[in-house]
Amino acid sequence: MLDNKQKAKEFYQCLGKLFYSIAMADKKVMPKEIASLRKDVKKYWLSPDHEVDEFGTDAAFQIEIVFDWLHEKEAEAEEYFKEFADFYETHASLFNPQTKKRIWKTADDIASSYAHKNKSELIFLNKLKLMLSQS
Repeated sequence: MLDNKQKAKEFYQCLGKLFYSIAMADKKVMPKEIASLRKDVKKYWLSPDHEVDEFGTDAAFQIEIVFDWLHEKEAEAEEYFKEFADFYETHASLFNPQTKKRIWKTADDIASSYAHKNKSELIFLNKLKLMLSQS
């Protein structure tokens, strides 16, 4: 079992993977998608109690760090969506209804930020919606 700090870090890293996979669903990440992610991290994910990682930064910034790292290496979307799905299944207790709503809102905002949602993004969003509604 992961300790709380490690679990928080891994949780936010997996969110970074999920949000990257939504942005990269159509094989390119647009600047508006990155801007949407950054806005939503500040709006929905920065903790009021400021859970910090081992470097003294808010653990929620792991979302942006992982997203940026994957974007830099131009990683494929499907692999990282699956990693999030595996984490979700293994750590279902971390995903309460409010957290699921924030995940959905952030993913939907990213997909809608550039020329609305395309077919590839809709496929990922439908998979995510199904996953979030099953537990």
